[in-house]
Amino acid sequence: MYRLSILLFAVAAVAGLTMAVMHFKKATPPRPVLAVLHGLFAASGLVVLLLAVIKVGFQGASAIALGLLVVAALGGFGLLSFHLRGSALPSELVVGHALLAVAGFVTLLAAEFVLMT
Repeated sequence: MYRLSILLFAVAAVAGLTMAVMHFKKATPPRPVLAVLHGLFAASGLVVLLLAVIKVGFQGASAIALGLLVVAALGGFGLLSFHLRGSALPSELVVGHALLAVAGFVTLLAAEFVLMT
């Protein structure tokens, strides 16, 4: 289950990176399909990771990764709210969301392939 969540988060990361590059290049807002795919893959990754963490009892690096990714998801909801209101996305929130997501993803990779908890 961890490897499936890693795959789902990796796809979400590619879409997220694409949108972040567009944001900082001041390109037009991303196509809605890109944002929806990013959200769906990230949410699916969170559900799969949550099920895996529940199975082992909320311990170890995978639980820390889950916590980081949940906070990143909250930032994603914040970004979505700006988008739905037609407001410009705050660059600080874009960066914070990305940093939390990357930290969670790297922690998840370490839990699966380095620490093997």
